Amino acid sequence: MQSNSTKTKEMFIVRALEKILADKDIKRSHHSQLKKSCDTALEQIKAELISAGQIAEGNELPCAALPLPKNDAASIINAETYFLPFELACKSRSPRIVVTALDCLQKLIAYGHLTGAIQDSANPGHLLIDRIVITIYGCFNGPQTDEGVQLQIIKALLTVVTSQHVEIHEFTLLQAVRTCYDIYLSSKNLVNQTTARATLTQMLNVIFARMENQVYEVAVPATQVESTAGTTGTALNGSISSECSNGNGGEEPPSPPADSDEVIASELLAEIITAAYNEAMKDLSDSESPADATNGNPNAHSNGNPFTESSNSDPDSVELHSENDSVVTAKFTHILQKDAFLVFRALCKLSMKPLPEGHPDPKSHELRSKVLSLHLLLLILQNAGPVFRSNEMFIMAIKQYLCVALSNNGVSLVPEVFELSLSIFVALLSNFKVHLKRQIEVFFKEIFLNILEASSSSFEHKWMVIQALTRICADAQSVVDIYVNYDCDFSAANLFERLVNDLSKIAQGRQALELGANPMQEKSMRIRGLECLVSILKCMVEWSKDLYVNPNMPTPAQVITSPTDPPPADNVDNLSAHNSSLRSTHGGSSHSLNSYGSVKNNEVLDLPEALEERKMRKEVMETGIELFNRKPKKGVQFLQEKQLLGPSCQDIAKWLHEDERLDKTVIGNYLGENDDHSKEVMCTYIDIFDFRQLEVVAALRILLEEFRLPGEAQKIDRLMEKFASRYCECNPQNQLFQSADTVYVLAFSIIMLTTDLHSPQVKHKMTKEQYIKMNRGISDSKDDLPEEYLSSIYDEIAEHEIKMKNNTTVVVAKPAGKQPFITEKRRKLLWNLEMETISTTATNLMQSVSHVKSPFTSAKHLEHVRPMFKIAWTPFLAAFSVGLQVCDDPEIATLCLDGIRCAIRIACIFHMSLERDAYVQALARFTLLNANSPINEMKPKNIDTIKTLIMVAHTDGNYLGTSWLDIVKCISQLELAQLIGTGVRPQFLSGAQTTLKDSLNPSAKEHIGETSSQSVVVAVDRIFTGSMRLDGDAIVDFVKALCQVSVDELQQPQPRMFSLQKIVEISYYNMERIRLQWSRIWQVLGEHFNTVGCNNNEEIAFFALDSLRQLSMKFMEKGEFSNFRFQKDFLRPFEHIMKKNDSPAIRDMVVRCIAQMVNSQAHNIRSGWKNIFSIFHLAAGDHEEPIVELAFQTTGKIIGELYRRQFAVMVDSFQDAVKCLSEFACNARFPDTSMEAIRLVRNCAQCVHDSPQLFAEHAGMENDASVAEEDRVWVRGWFPMLFSLSCVVNRCKLDVRTRGLTVLFEIVKTHGDSFKPNWWKDLFNVIFRIFDNMKLPEHLTEKSEWMTTTCNHALYAIIDVFTQYFDVLGHLLLEELFAQLHWCVQQSNEQLARSGTNCLENLVISNGFKFNEVTWDKTCQCILDIFNATLPKELLTWRPSKNEQHQAQQEALQQHQLSQGQLQHSRRASASQHSNVSESTQLALAPPHHAHFEALQIKCVVQLELIQTMDNIVFFPATSRKEDAETLAQAAADLTGSRGSSQSQMLDCQREEQGMYGYLRTRQLFTLADCLMQSHRFAKRFNADQEQRNVLWRAGFKGSVKPNLLKQETASLACVLRIFFKMYGDENRRSDWPGIEKELVQVCKEALAYFLSMQSEAHRDAWTSLLLLILTRLLKMSDARFATHVSSYYNLLCEMMCFDLKLELRSVLRRVFMRIGPVFNIMNVNVNASVK
Repeated sequence: MQSNSTKTKEMFIVRALEKILADKDIKRSHHSQLKKSCDTALEQIKAELISAGQIAEGNELPCAALPLPKNDAASIINAETYFLPFELACKSRSPRIVVTALDCLQKLIAYGHLTGAIQDSANPGHLLIDRIVITIYGCFNGPQTDEGVQLQIIKALLTVVTSQHVEIHEFTLLQAVRTCYDIYLSSKNLVNQTTARATLTQMLNVIFARMENQVYEVAVPATQVESTAGTTGTALNGSISSECSNGNGGEEPPSPPADSDEVIASELLAEIITAAYNEAMKDLSDSESPADATNGNPNAHSNGNPFTESSNSDPDSVELHSENDSVVTAKFTHILQKDAFLVFRALCKLSMKPLPEGHPDPKSHELRSKVLSLHLLLLILQNAGPVFRSNEMFIMAIKQYLCVALSNNGVSLVPEVFELSLSIFVALLSNFKVHLKRQIEVFFKEIFLNILEASSSSFEHKWMVIQALTRICADAQSVVDIYVNYDCDFSAANLFERLVNDLSKIAQGRQALELGANPMQEKSMRIRGLECLVSILKCMVEWSKDLYVNPNMPTPAQVITSPTDPPPADNVDNLSAHNSSLRSTHGGSSHSLNSYGSVKNNEVLDLPEALEERKMRKEVMETGIELFNRKPKKGVQFLQEKQLLGPSCQDIAKWLHEDERLDKTVIGNYLGENDDHSKEVMCTYIDIFDFRQLEVVAALRILLEEFRLPGEAQKIDRLMEKFASRYCECNPQNQLFQSADTVYVLAFSIIMLTTDLHSPQVKHKMTKEQYIKMNRGISDSKDDLPEEYLSSIYDEIAEHEIKMKNNTTVVVAKPAGKQPFITEKRRKLLWNLEMETISTTATNLMQSVSHVKSPFTSAKHLEHVRPMFKIAWTPFLAAFSVGLQVCDDPEIATLCLDGIRCAIRIACIFHMSLERDAYVQALARFTLLNANSPINEMKPKNIDTIKTLIMVAHTDGNYLGTSWLDIVKCISQLELAQLIGTGVRPQFLSGAQTTLKDSLNPSAKEHIGETSSQSVVVAVDRIFTGSMRLDGDAIVDFVKALCQVSVDELQQPQPRMFSLQKIVEISYYNMERIRLQWSRIWQVLGEHFNTVGCNNNEEIAFFALDSLRQLSMKFMEKGEFSNFRFQKDFLRPFEHIMKKNDSPAIRDMVVRCIAQMVNSQAHNIRSGWKNIFSIFHLAAGDHEEPIVELAFQTTGKIIGELYRRQFAVMVDSFQDAVKCLSEFACNARFPDTSMEAIRLVRNCAQCVHDSPQLFAEHAGMENDASVAEEDRVWVRGWFPMLFSLSCVVNRCKLDVRTRGLTVLFEIVKTHGDSFKPNWWKDLFNVIFRIFDNMKLPEHLTEKSEWMTTTCNHALYAIIDVFTQYFDVLGHLLLEELFAQLHWCVQQSNEQLARSGTNCLENLVISNGFKFNEVTWDKTCQCILDIFNATLPKELLTWRPSKNEQHQAQQEALQQHQLSQGQLQHSRRASASQHSNVSESTQLALAPPHHAHFEALQIKCVVQLELIQTMDNIVFFPATSRKEDAETLAQAAADLTGSRGSSQSQMLDCQREEQGMYGYLRTRQLFTLADCLMQSHRFAKRFNADQEQRNVLWRAGFKGSVKPNLLKQETASLACVLRIFFKMYGDENRRSDWPGIEKELVQVCKEALAYFLSMQSEAHRDAWTSLLLLILTRLLKMSDARFATHVSSYYNLLCEMMCFDLKLELRSVLRRVFMRIGPVFNIMNVNVNASVK
């Protein structure tokens, strides 16, 4: 292998030397040294080969065509020793010789035979390779250089730069690159030009690739160095022998790498030359300038646009090299980095060279040089690696050179330069934005956006800017970074907001006419604008995709597709496909992320909350600045209130000085105001400036650059006065000005001079002499200011006007008027002027920020998209809406729809309801499916809009919220459109649409027919079938929208059920959802079914009801766990429909549905029983027999059968069941059903009795939480049942309520032993409600019937219950019972009064033996209260009015005639003409007094009843009557002489044991006696008042009989006498006898005296029984008691003898007088006995 290597080297050298010697030009005299050198070299080579044994002496040198024989001898020729002939050959002027020399050198270097790594003997301190390179590029002598030589130079230099065997650095490398650069510019051969350009590209790739690779190769082990491509850190040996001997010891000869290098070099050169030739031929054949080669593809650097550069580029290279390289080198870690830096800096400076004025020639060297440098820079930036992107020196070069160059080239009028500049900026934004925050802002704000916004800018410039923006907007990381770093930066411009606004205007086509663009250009511009907007939105979607969840797709990253594309599952968006593999965890692309690979220290965190707060503060600040620019004082006040500006004058002055957004004119006016505050701010503001070491003009220029001087002289005066003061303060050593006054006057004069010289209004300009003369005498010193000084001021002002700094944004104003466009010539002129201004401003700004380091925030958080969209959604919407509105172009429509879909996605993801609704409504509007839209104008874009809307519903359903309403409305209207297209069911269409169908043009018919296409139908169905995959909130929103649209459909004149059918469908689809979600869904659906089920259209109601039935049956099949209530919610619509719908057919349908449910699903029903009974409760009151019959039949089955089998699961509905049965019982139309319902209640009672523990276990979740466990059986079982029976009693007719009352008390009596005390209280509260009907103003007949039947029944039943359970009820409810009885006897109803007293009597008689003293006290008090309340006191005082007396007399006479044949009767006594009021006396009274008299009569009756009740309580019923009868019989027996004493004694003994007398205390008996005596005395008083009785009689009181209270008078006294006589003979009351005797004597005396006063015989006859009672009991007394009593009323007895008494009374009185004799010893006993 060594011999082969040697042979190759020898072949090259020998052949080249021989070829040189053979050239005919070698014979020329000036080539003699070359010829001699070649001969010497050949001789030396021959000698070396002979000495090495390679050839025999005398033989010729080997021919290049013949291979050398193999020889293993280590004979090596040092190639470096033979460089001199080639160096001389290169310096010759013969092209052939130069080409031969260069070719040989190129091959030697390529094969590694010539490394030049040894010291150059001719130039100490430099390597031979430097001399070799100098020799090579020295062959180029400018444009006149032979084309073959040019090509050979290119090949040789490329080999030097790219070879692994040689190293060149710094100046040498730079010169190699420059030479190729110069060849490209100077050569007239297109092949050479293209080859030079391609060679430059290859060189740069190698230079920068070596720099990047060096970082990775540092860590590679030494054994791997030789095999590593691109290793150049160690110099290679300069000879083959040293390489072989010192390398790897011959084990791994270097020839394979050499062969490999040769192959690579050969292939590379061949490829470059071939490509260059083809390119040149193509250019020639097309007769086009090479400048057009890359117009369409600015990124294609291999075939870029050639440009020229004069040979004067040397100073650039020398200058670059001559800078302080030691400092530069110190900042690099390797020489390769310095090489790359020098090349890059040289290219930057070349790109900064200005072009000649006007429009340069495309073939000029200046333009071609600029284009080439920009192309190469673009190549470097696009392929920049981590080292380049992070090295401080490269960043510095970009800032100081490249960015400044871009600020100039970025506004170039040469399209290619402009386009390349934009491409470079895009590359910088992509890879270096972390370091170029301020530069990017300047480029965006001053160039990009200014060009977009300028009305005079050319279409080409706008087009190229849009093209660049398209690439920027396609990168999510860049888009978000722009917002985060600029819109959220307090001091930066709102780039993102401005960008979106400008793009929106372009997308709307608002600037097309201004540009003078043709329609195609206008369309292209609009499309590009829309593409940018859509790209931005797609980036935002891509950025926030991790937050998006689409239930219809299995993968989390969703895809945005166009409406005409296949379904999303099968399609991948271009953006997603491009970025999906590059996207980091935080969003963006790795291509963008490379830009901050190793500069973490320059980044800041992008906390969304902090950025949003900063953005809000920035917006407030901008508002304040805007206000300041209009009203400065209000602006300052506003910002101070918002705490964005400090309160001090220093703060205000600093802000005015630093904030460039303030209007300079406003600042000047504000500072010049005359108020104290403005003056203080002005002084502080001017004090900020430092005027040290400055001339007055320079200081004044600095001051007036910051604001515009106000026009008022007073304001200028104040400002100049302060300026003069500040200037003198800063320059105290200035000898020219003795005081501030001089500066003040001079400054004022300079202002005047500036105005005079530079104002176009001033025609006669001031001369220098005039100015000097004007300033004479202004100095305080004796001498004026020097004329030379004033002259210099004049010259400076004349040459350079004092003016403000250029504004950051300069836009030439539009011409006045409404003309849509101006002439093209004038537009171009304006644009040129504007571009110059923009360029100057941008360049100045770039230079000012070139050393500024601003922290850059690399966005990572997903939340940034929300505020981005918040500020940009309106221009997005405007662009898309206008596009859809005015353009029918499918491409524009597709872009607009894509944009709207992306916008909806973003608004959905971040729950921005306002923005989402706006976009969805816009989309819905453009479907033309709204009610007010002309459907006959349907176009393809509208069909696409419909598809987009459907797709949005399908993919973003989880986020649509209330926007579902607009979508569902469109889907509903879509069905109408399908009907129009298919001609089906025209009755559903409105009149306008019906006639419209026939008038549609064929294309509209076709488009409307497309709404019925299978794809649309399937897509719509997919929305409803996909509803099962919506989340819990989304499905509720969807259902709400569907229900609302359904209501609208049903309210149309021709109602439709499309949405109602869909509601049923989605109910089936979503049946398997968890109960928590399903309950929310049904809350909405249930309300809708309530509404629809009550629709007046029975067809609709039937459909709803049948659908509800099917859903319910399906749901019931799933069953329900205990304590859940969802069945109850599900069945509630049936209940609502039953309640609200009056249609018998619908109500019958409801009952049948429920009956079917009970029959088939009873085992699955749980909480639904409540609704079922509620529905049957409503059916129970129906008028239709089939409804009632079916409902009751089903209810009977439930109670009769299901309660036996599954009562445990039906306990919760028990209350509803008994309420339902109560309603059945109360339906008066079906008495049989009523009776059967009451029977079922009794069955329910048995169920409660058998299973009380179930009520305790099934604690209701709704109302029973606070009820004690032991009371639950009462609250949920007994009480509802008994209460329902009480309702039956209160509501139903006689037979039903009697049955209900009977069952009620049967249940109480049967099961009352298990009742607790508090239960009894609740029960009697219900039972006492039975009497509440008395309080209602009903008809008299019904009330009377009620009292005579139900009340009597109830009262007696109550007493029975009290008697049965008195041990429990006595102490609980006796007072309430007494109060109820008291209330009853006070009512204006005789029967009720009688019942009340009778019940009181029965209660006491039945339970009195259980009473304690307290109970008896309460009883006595009750009787006393009743007595007092019913005493008819008004009988003594009543008087008719004068007008009524005559009428009353006449009616009394008539009443007497009518009542002649009627009998009067009492409840207990026999008929008597002297009885109190009875029922027979209640005849027709005078209408004015009827009610009053009736009430008085009832009181009279109650008094009699109470007297009898008291008598019966004390002595038991009939005891007194029997006693009176016996007394009368005994008196009669005395008349006949018979005696029955033994029998009488027996009866007395029997009576002693009867009645409650023994249980009453003496005081209690006295109380009762007092009541009776009060009643007695009242009756006596009334009976004695004849006049009052006549008045009442004449008024009609008591009919034909003169009213009297004779019965009350006698009965009350008789009862009193019996009580006293009983007590008087009671041994147990011996201690009370004195008091009893006293009372008894008083009563008897009063009675006898009253008897003697009676005038009427009939009255005395009525008292016969009383006198018999007194006298008989008197006779039974002992002698002592007899004497006491007779002595008290002896005279009264004597008086009685004067009356015509009845025989029985006479007999008893006789016996009394006969006993008086022996008692008082008037006669002895024997005589008395004989008399008897």
